[in-house]
Amino acid sequence: MTKKLSIIVPCYFEEESVPLFYEAVEKIKDKLKNIELEYWFVNDGSTDNTLNEMQKLQTRDPEHVHYVSFSRNFGKEAALYCGLREATGDYVTVMDVDLQDPPDMLPQMLEILETTDYDCVGTRRVDRSGEPPIRSFFARMFYKLINKISDTEIVDGARDFRLMTRQMVDAILEMSEYNRFSKGIFSWVGFKTKYLNYENQERVAGETSWNFWSLFKYSIDGIVNFSQFPLDIAAFIGFISSVISGLGILFIIARYLLHGDPTSGWASTICIMLFIGGVQLFCLGIVGKYIGKIFTEVKNRPVYIIKEKK
Repeated sequence: MTKKLSIIVPCYFEEESVPLFYEAVEKIKDKLKNIELEYWFVNDGSTDNTLNEMQKLQTRDPEHVHYVSFSRNFGKEAALYCGLREATGDYVTVMDVDLQDPPDMLPQMLEILETTDYDCVGTRRVDRSGEPPIRSFFARMFYKLINKISDTEIVDGARDFRLMTRQMVDAILEMSEYNRFSKGIFSWVGFKTKYLNYENQERVAGETSWNFWSLFKYSIDGIVNFSQFPLDIAAFIGFISSVISGLGILFIIARYLLHGDPTSGWASTICIMLFIGGVQLFCLGIVGKYIGKIFTEVKNRPVYIIKEKK
């Protein structure tokens, strides 16, 4: 019995990589026994020729290749969610178009799903060769931090590249929140997952659109979406500040009763005021981040808007 495998490919300024990705997957198609492929390329608001390359592939292979083009850039999380919604396969995989996710791993991943009781086969990089050392350092720190403060385990080095059963995909689609962090969502749904290790692969073409700042913001979103620990920090800091302030007041009163009114110290007073003000702003910033997330959720805006689909 033939089953269908849907391949979701988010794309942003990837005109060179799109045809190379398609050719690479087609080369291993014969190794996928009794499997029909379904491609879903998602153009995330690219303004180069990415959409044209998708249209060429769709014209060339209309039975298997499909594409969705957004009205603007909504981000990789939106593109990934769109692909999951469009996919109709019995199995669904998410892959990067730059071939840093090796297509030749798909036969092994498929065999595991079909011969074991696993619901998902994920991939995990065992090294970060080719990345700037500072980025690798902060990435490792992020995984250590979020696994300490969150109830949802996020595997260090885990990629979005994974092969999932239809049951798991349907469970993910039930989580329709606007603020999405897929690595956390994949873990949160709780299906049995096996990870395969592989060494880091270089891009086949183009340049990554991820820089240090965008990765930093993405990591902050992950922490806020899957942990309330920052709110606990704010409450703890507020409590400690109150205790210290109370002890300071008692000290001033005791010193006044024992030694009389000392010489006023404007510098120390201003320093204390600035310190307390900074603590308050820090805590308000943490609370504001969560309130901002709530604000975007309650507006109930669509995660993405489709301009063209075929």
